[in-house]
Amino acid sequence: MKNQWLGLFLLCVITLANCQPAAETATRKRPNILFAISDDQSFPHTGFAGCNWVETPAFDLVASKGVFFKNCYAGSPGCAPSRSALVTGRYHWQNEQAGQHAAGWLKQYVPFVDLIQANGYHTGYTGKGVGPFKYGEDPLRSENAAGKAYNEIKYQAGSESDERFASDIRDVNYFENFKSFLEERTEDQPFFFWYGASEPHRSYEKDSWKRRGKTLDQVQVPAFLPDNEVIRGDLLDYAVEIEWFDLHLMRMIKHLESAGELENTIIIVTADNGMPFPRAKANGYDYGVHVPMAVCYPNGFPGSRVVDDPVSFVDLAPTILELTETSREGMLPISGKSIVNLLQSDKEGVIDQSKGYVLAGRERHSSSRYQNLGYPQRIMRRGPYLYIWNMKPDRWPAGAPQRLIPDRNDGATFPLYGIDSTGIHHSEWAFTDIDAAPTKSWIVEHWDQDPYVQYFEWAVARRPEYELFNVETDPECLQNLAYDREYRGIVEQLEAIMIHELTLSKDPRVAGPDEGLFDTYPRYSPMREFPQPDWAE
Repeated sequence: MKNQWLGLFLLCVITLANCQPAAETATRKRPNILFAISDDQSFPHTGFAGCNWVETPAFDLVASKGVFFKNCYAGSPGCAPSRSALVTGRYHWQNEQAGQHAAGWLKQYVPFVDLIQANGYHTGYTGKGVGPFKYGEDPLRSENAAGKAYNEIKYQAGSESDERFASDIRDVNYFENFKSFLEERTEDQPFFFWYGASEPHRSYEKDSWKRRGKTLDQVQVPAFLPDNEVIRGDLLDYAVEIEWFDLHLMRMIKHLESAGELENTIIIVTADNGMPFPRAKANGYDYGVHVPMAVCYPNGFPGSRVVDDPVSFVDLAPTILELTETSREGMLPISGKSIVNLLQSDKEGVIDQSKGYVLAGRERHSSSRYQNLGYPQRIMRRGPYLYIWNMKPDRWPAGAPQRLIPDRNDGATFPLYGIDSTGIHHSEWAFTDIDAAPTKSWIVEHWDQDPYVQYFEWAVARRPEYELFNVETDPECLQNLAYDREYRGIVEQLEAIMIHELTLSKDPRVAGPDEGLFDTYPRYSPMREFPQPDWAE
């Protein structure tokens, strides 16, 4: 009898054990995801990272409660290719036109957003989605790769409710559109929402920082920019727009909290590329590709951690697919690696030794050179080193120094460097891969004056084919070590790894068959014309 009772007891235990996972599966809710991405923000510029002239309480909250990634690298130092890498999990050079700035998004490049929507998620975006790309008729994709747009609720200029910090801030009310998005989902339906602010992309209202109570002495100017009131004021106007992005993120977080949804929502906050200043955005240097990133999930990830592992935008698609329990089927092969193991770990520092490096790249940014040619770069971060391969060093990295005058057929050009007879620089006349800005104009206007010559050269001069920087000691990337005999072994090692990865990912620049393919894609944004350079004759 004793053995019979023991057998019955064990049978009950086994039965309960087998039933428990099914019960948990039936009641467990899949996580919501709020994905917030600013437009042109470099890695140091959050309060959590120690910047005292920009206030980012929402980002700081996510970082302090969740996981702060010290070494997140965007897919590119430009918005369209970077966002392409993010939603496909593929390097932009793998995505044909759908990886190039202002080109066409071919429909076969399926973003993860489509798959999680088919898997039951309510999806949509506000602000800037995956772009700028041309969407339209076959063979192009018809809908933005971020999903359905929620941009109808806008601020009315001059109205009492227009609370915008500066006149050049976009009129879309991101938070109210987020609320509208939530109202459309069915009961208990998980959601993925892409909050894509247009800030701090230029242009800025000059001196908007004065209304925000900021002072010029707060600013820490990067070493590659001259330190004066013009540049400090420009940086503070940039900070104002970061704070606008952060304000709407905080409103979204508080709304989720009041609705009882915050605990089951994964919040991911990052930026698409670096700040819109010379030698940052549209450059392979750290201020161009190294971006802030923090992730928080109260129900699922151990928080209050700082992770040193290098992570890439191509890692985000496989991560989100795994978190939403969604198959990759339907997407082209993914190059990125899920970082769920980093998110679920309770460790800090370097967690996964196998994540030794990340890659990024650049092709064409704006229309800035003869025949719309780009400035191809491939970029790798490994350990303390940032390695850059400037594939066409004969080309001007910031764009040609002289532009043809539109609607003229006689080959007439604007003045060299875009400086008119009165000494005033016109941004649209030269170096157009750098956004128009007071900082750009000041540097160009002082191009031949000591001690400012070096800032001009850092911003626009031709560069050697290879560059190597220790970004732990030189985050501004001013000391090129690539041709130093002491670092020859490191350069050879990084070059071998890069070539292997580019070959494996079938980068046309390395694997062919047409290494100039990227320069041939149509551009759907405004075009500029430039005189033929000597090297193209």
